[in-house]
Amino acid sequence: MISTGDLKKGATIEQDGKLLSVMEYSHIKMGRGSAQVRIKFRDVRTGAITEQTFQAGTKFNRARVERRPMQFLYRDDQFFTFMNTETFDQIPVPVSTVGDADKYLKENDVCEVILYGDEVIGVELPVTVELAVAETDPGFKGDTAQGGSKPATLETGLVVQVPLFVEAGTVIRVNTDSGQYIERVN
Repeated sequence: MISTGDLKKGATIEQDGKLLSVMEYSHIKMGRGSAQVRIKFRDVRTGAITEQTFQAGTKFNRARVERRPMQFLYRDDQFFTFMNTETFDQIPVPVSTVGDADKYLKENDVCEVILYGDEVIGVELPVTVELAVAETDPGFKGDTAQGGSKPATLETGLVVQVPLFVEAGTVIRVNTDSGQYIERVN
């Protein structure tokens, strides 16, 4: 069991036969009443998002999820294929389960695959990834008084705003939470 005080973003609970992942969590103290907790959940299997309010101290069944480091091998129309780096077992993961993580995945990258029993329920990326710039407009010196930015398409198809000095072929570091440029790697 897990209490509302122990919940945090990313925690997974079981409620009414559903697996729910906590997206947002806020503690609300009313004037006279007891404290309440407003939680935004995402149904892990369907992707539906719901928001519910509970009394502080409410207990939930904690879902036993396991995180395994796995290597991304390739993608086809319906599945991403990951390989367990210890046993070399390959598992197909539906495109819908991978979600927005596909914008940051390139072949041979290692990430954590989240399992509930034998069912894959998600993919967790590292905080930053290094991706090459596939296409961007040339930056001209003197375009702005302050440091300017321009859009760049990366090797995975993700479009991010980069400084004017970044050119095609440059490898950059991108934050996977916000999708923003951090720094040039080479």
